Amino acid sequence: MSRTTVTLTNARLIDPETGEETLGGLTLEDGLITARHEGVAEGIDCGGLCLAPGIVDIGVKICEPGERHKESFGSAGAAAAAGGVTTMVTRPDTDPTIDNPETLEFVARRAREASPVRVLPMAALTKGRAGREMTEIGFLMDAGAVAFTDGDHVVSDTKALSRALTYARSRGALVVGHVQEPILSAGAAATSGKFASLRGLPAVSPMAERMGLDRDIALLEMTGARYHVDQITTARALPALERAKRNGLDITAGVSIHHLTLNELDVADYRTFFKVKPPLRSEEDRMAVVEAVASGLIDIICSMHTPQDEESKRLPFEAAASGAVGLQTLLPAAMRLVHSGDLSLPQLWRALSLNPSRRLGLDSGCLSVGAPADLVLFDPDAPFVLDRFKLLSKSRNTPFDEARMQGRVQATWVGGTQVFGDPLGGPQ
Repeated sequence: MSRTTVTLTNARLIDPETGEETLGGLTLEDGLITARHEGVAEGIDCGGLCLAPGIVDIGVKICEPGERHKESFGSAGAAAAAGGVTTMVTRPDTDPTIDNPETLEFVARRAREASPVRVLPMAALTKGRAGREMTEIGFLMDAGAVAFTDGDHVVSDTKALSRALTYARSRGALVVGHVQEPILSAGAAATSGKFASLRGLPAVSPMAERMGLDRDIALLEMTGARYHVDQITTARALPALERAKRNGLDITAGVSIHHLTLNELDVADYRTFFKVKPPLRSEEDRMAVVEAVASGLIDIICSMHTPQDEESKRLPFEAAASGAVGLQTLLPAAMRLVHSGDLSLPQLWRALSLNPSRRLGLDSGCLSVGAPADLVLFDPDAPFVLDRFKLLSKSRNTPFDEARMQGRVQATWVGGTQVFGDPLGGPQ
């Protein structure tokens, strides 16, 4: 829209701060929310659809530099806008690794040029994500890094990790970790149990996650660092997380939408689009993690968007690449948790938008006056069958292909500018 002032009215306002849903509207001006009103007023009629803060997605992989054929900032940004994601927090596991200010500045420039949504880059915690020597954390923060992570590479050298955590604490930097015991989990394609045994798949015990978390919690006690666990996916890890929070450690945790809505049986006949890292868990684990999101023990839901080309997925299950795209499927997949009665919409948006914003020190994630006008308008009940070939990502490795889903984004705004859809019609 070309206007600098826009009033949206007749919407179901989903407010994760207050935990309430109300009928009302918002006025957007100069990139900010400048007024909030109840009931129906003059303005653009949202037709009673849901209006919520834009999703802040931590852990998005964009394959620039190095593998632009899998995903670019342009294609990922378009997919994000279509999925109601207004901020992508990107991973450094590119080729080459984002482990120096020059590469980070290149990525930030490409994002500004090509992406219609906000992009906040993370940088590597160790050089080359090799787990031996820490990166120049201070310089990378000055260049715009919002957090530090080696992605799914576990730093097995505890002395190197403790030094990095100590330095990160001195700079107030957030460290994002992948909690798996690296020896136990090496080469695993499934979670250990009867299903993996029957399929003959190399598997890992859920205890590997618990062991990795226990180690990192001990290092947090030693260093006092700010720490976010990228994914908690097992029931066995939850008591340790609860104790760490109760003891006052600066720790938060996330989970991917795939681990919240799928389980190990979905792999069925070696369907490689369901191969993710960590592997899909039992139904008991899935339900325990859903309950942890509802209670607030697990803070954040993310897409863990990981593009892979067709060649790397069309291999035997054990050899196929891990990961699934998720920017466009995050919202409708998450709506499964609402329609099943496990989460309310405000609870869901607390995990999708408010909590990730707070963890990163952002003003987004809420509908308060003065907050950025980063918004998503969506129909929570609209049914459709997902066609992966209609996704806007360059890679289309989604486990939800041909799945029946509910929840369709009608419009997305970033800084008050509409970047997707038409609230008076349908998506364009």
